[in-house]
Formats: sequence, structure tokens, C-alpha cells
Amino acid sequence: MELSVECQKRPEGSKPKALRRSGQIPGNLYGHKGTESIALSIDAKVVERLLKKASVNNTLIDLKVTDAPWQGKTLLREVQTHPAKGTPYHLSFFAVAGHGPTDVEIPLHFVGDAIGVKQNGGILDPVITQLQVRCDPQNIPDYIEVDVSQMDIGDNLHISEIALPSGVTALDEGTRMVVSVLPPQKSTDTGTESEATA
Repeated sequence: MELSVECQKRPEGSKPKALRRSGQIPGNLYGHKGTESIALSIDAKVVERLLKKASVNNTLIDLKVTDAPWQGKTLLREVQTHPAKGTPYHLSFFAVAGHGPTDVEIPLHFVGDAIGVKQNGGILDPVITQLQVRCDPQNIPDYIEVDVSQMDIGDNLHISEIALPSGVTALDEGTRMVVSVLPPQKSTDTGTESEATA
């Protein structure tokens, strides 16, 4: 998925609180010129729409700084939110063009009905729901499918057993567990027994 966002350079001397009161969200762009950064100002409504579709370290964003001028591919690296209101407080973007492969987090989609769940009443237990990978910015997958259809009770699936898209490399250890199938939970009557003896 790729999105487009327009923003402006943040006026020198401007206060973040004043920006937010005027309907703007402060941000920063890193990585476009080594360690140099650009202070940004983004319309709050644009940010709201962006965050409905984008996720941190996953979505490629075509960022256009209209008065810098600068335009290029970026990743949303960090979203700070107001501790009480939960509203966006500050955004950080990282320019990926010219940096080669980049590290991102990709959601895992578990597909298929596990044998141990469908036939034997077991419980599918995802251990991780996102995977850290390295890939070209142009080839960031929206998600990675994990087929659990052949898993029975007691089976475990590890990172090394996931079929990754071409050009995508997992950064976590291949032996790390992704998902398992647990035995059915046995209902206990200890609660009623303790009440009876009380």
C-alpha cells in the first residue's frame, strides 16, 4: 500500500502547542540528507485520514513538502499521541529512497482452518502477529500469509517455515515460534467446590 501526503515546513520559532490549536500537527522528516531533518507542519485532518490507512514501519508514503521543496518515498517511523486525549501529537517520517533495503514490520494473516482446531477442538494460539523483515521499499507487502491448515494439536510453526514473498528477509531468528495449536481447555468445577466448602 502506498499513500500520498502534502505538508509544509514548520515556521521557524513556531510553538507545537500553537500549531495544534490552529489545526496543524508537528512532524519531522529524517534520512533525506544524512542526519539533517526537516521540521514539518501537517493539517490535522490529513493526519487523521493518513492514520486510518497507514501503520508505523509498514506503509510507504509519498511525502511532498510543498515549500522545501522536497518529495519522495517515506515510512512513518513514529506516531506520538496525547497521553489523555489519544489524539496525534507528533509524526516522524523516514526517507527511504537511496537507502537500499529497509527494515519494516509486516502484519501476519493466519489463513486456513487448522486440523487441530476444526477436527479436534484445539485452540489456535498466535505467539506473534507481526514480523520484522528487510526488503526493498518498493516491495513492502501489506501482509504476510501464514497457512495453518495442516496444523494439529501440539504442532508449532516457526519463522523459518513461513513462505516469505520474493526479496523479503525475516530479521528474527528462524527458530522463533509464530503460532501453535493448544489442546482443548478442560472445564473445571473447582470454583463450585470451593464455594460449597466455604
